[in-house]
Amino acid sequence: MNEDSKVEIVFAPGCFDNFEGTQEELDEFVAELNRLVETGELFERARPIDFDEISESDAELLEQALASHDPRKLQ
Repeated sequence: MNEDSKVEIVFAPGCFDNFEGTQEELDEFVAELNRLVETGELFERARPIDFDEISESDAELLEQALASHDPRKLQ
């Protein structure tokens, strides 16, 4: 990644509607995600998903993401 480019996390409207924690916990979670992006740790810890050999946990996450996907594009 180019050092001059800055990655910005944009959360889709309603993406935390099913979050079961407190507002303080959600704020801490979002802050931690932003910290992981800023330090590059998010990218270091990322792992690709092999769709030919997808694990059960990855399949569940993918199914949840697709079920909640809103095809509208944010502008």
